[in-house]
Amino acid sequence: MTSTADPTDTHRHGDDGPSGQIPEGMEMTDPYADDPAFELHRGGKLTIASRVPIDGPEDLSLAYTPGVGRVSQAVADEPERVWSLTGRGNAVAVLSNGTAVLGLGDIGPQAAMPVMEGKAVLFKQFGDVDAYPVCVDARTVDEMVAIGKAIAPTFGGINLEDIKAPECFEIERRLQDELDIPVFHDDQHGTAIVALAALINAAEVVGKRVEELRVVIVGTGAAGVAVAELLHDARVGQDGTGDIIGVDSRGILHRERDGLTPTKQWFVDHGNCDDRRGGVREALQGADVLLGLSGPGIIEAEWLAEMADDAVVFAMANPTPEVMPELMPSNVAVIATGRSDYPNQINNVLAFPGVFRGMLDVQATRCTIEMKRAAADALADLVADPVADRIIPGAFEPGVADAVAEAVRAKARELGHVRS
Repeated sequence: MTSTADPTDTHRHGDDGPSGQIPEGMEMTDPYADDPAFELHRGGKLTIASRVPIDGPEDLSLAYTPGVGRVSQAVADEPERVWSLTGRGNAVAVLSNGTAVLGLGDIGPQAAMPVMEGKAVLFKQFGDVDAYPVCVDARTVDEMVAIGKAIAPTFGGINLEDIKAPECFEIERRLQDELDIPVFHDDQHGTAIVALAALINAAEVVGKRVEELRVVIVGTGAAGVAVAELLHDARVGQDGTGDIIGVDSRGILHRERDGLTPTKQWFVDHGNCDDRRGGVREALQGADVLLGLSGPGIIEAEWLAEMADDAVVFAMANPTPEVMPELMPSNVAVIATGRSDYPNQINNVLAFPGVFRGMLDVQATRCTIEMKRAAADALADLVADPVADRIIPGAFEPGVADAVAEAVRAKARELGHVRS
């Protein structure tokens, strides 16, 4: 099938000759012409719309010169007026360098744009937040921090997205320390919030206390570390019999492992109390919970049979889980994945729109682990009577973002991290 694009549109498609026509015999075929995803993306997924009418000279004189000058001077005289006289109070930057995009890896800022536009659409759809993709040609921590600081005056918050580890940890830490607006790396904390909420309800389903759970986290990158830290804050595995064990591509993280990064060292300092050694299989023996944040082919289904009775398995790798739900052995009582075609989808969209809605509403100055914990508790509470096939609400259920936002607003006020 030949492309339906207008070959005379030289602004979009380039000048193919003196008249902009494609030379005879050189027509291009579009290999994606029948893919509906490509049709949806043509021209991008975002647009800018005015909130005010400009129907004549009077409107123009107020929206722009000379009236706008009076407003700018007022902001210069009282900088806090920026929050009421501009859109900053509802604006979030979705900042990425494209070094860890979905399961595609380091594909660069231009190829990351469709994902960041999609994130912005979800912000608006679920949280009524005006989010803007900012995809930048920058690879070092210093460059990303400098860019984040430079654009901060435009935004009420920064959502870091698809930045590879370990750089993402340092970028987030430094930006949050140096800015007075919240900085939130969704690949880490959105996943952690939803995973904790789901685990709270899964534990209720199987009749176990979260404090007594022995949890194995396979995949100790950005998401794995954040999940572990939030679970630890919620006292998961902390009654003396439970535990949190991290497993990376080389096996269990233990006391004698050399060359551990500070984030991987966290697992040694806060978990693996029995100093267990070996690989994934050894880690899973007797475990109550598996949280998979790695990829397909890492875990064999038969290993799960060596977990405890009434085990919980969150196989969250996308698009292919570590173990497909239909292959789970009978001792696995609760299953969640990152996919929408199975029950219990661990989907970040349950978290980040409401988290930012709540932070923007109170002009929060930072995002703390207590606020993330409040968001997780609110999500868990939305499922009043959890059962194996329903431990977390669906993305399109009404009231999800509102409940998360209210919990975040209340916690931010309680902690004093607010302007209003």
